[in-house]
Amino acid sequence: MNPSSFFIKDGILQGSTFVASPNFNARPADFGEISAIIIHNISLPPAQFNQSDGTGTHYVKAFFQNKLIATNHPYFAEICTLQVSAHLFIERDGTVTQFVNFNDRAWHAGISSYLGRANCNDFSIGIELEGTDHQDYEEIQYEVLSQIIVAIYHAYPATRRQLAGHSDIAPNRKTDPGKHFDWQKLRSMVAQLYLSTSKQSC
Repeated sequence: MNPSSFFIKDGILQGSTFVASPNFNARPADFGEISAIIIHNISLPPAQFNQSDGTGTHYVKAFFQNKLIATNHPYFAEICTLQVSAHLFIERDGTVTQFVNFNDRAWHAGISSYLGRANCNDFSIGIELEGTDHQDYEEIQYEVLSQIIVAIYHAYPATRRQLAGHSDIAPNRKTDPGKHFDWQKLRSMVAQLYLSTSKQSC
């Protein structure tokens, strides 16, 4: 695997496009350090990909900006008033958009617990993949995701090996990223790339 072109500067992922979401706040003063990465999936409308509104804005991006129009799809009427976000969104073609600075608290996890610690939004980074629980993810998504995870490891060392799915931190509420998400594949790619980039930095 080639070394990643992604790196993080002042909480911003270089190599992505930043589109500000209003759905964030400061991490608690006593949160410690950023120490987990949470993987999600999302598709709008459900199980449909690469869908945009009349302005050409991807529906997921509109959702994270509180700009989803209820009349564009019946499902949107149910969710358009929700205020949610993630730090990153990776589309089916590997395009990456950042919505919240990593140093801030994105609203992605909801009621959650990881390794006995509640309120995962306080200390985690949330990454949304465009996908569903019932369909394979694209190879480019794994490649981009693994590169981003390694960049996060380097910028926030306490996250190393602290990867979880939304279903792991909220098992009674959430099922994503689903059974079609290949954790073994991702972990292998991350380990290989991390070793490669660590050697280069020595």
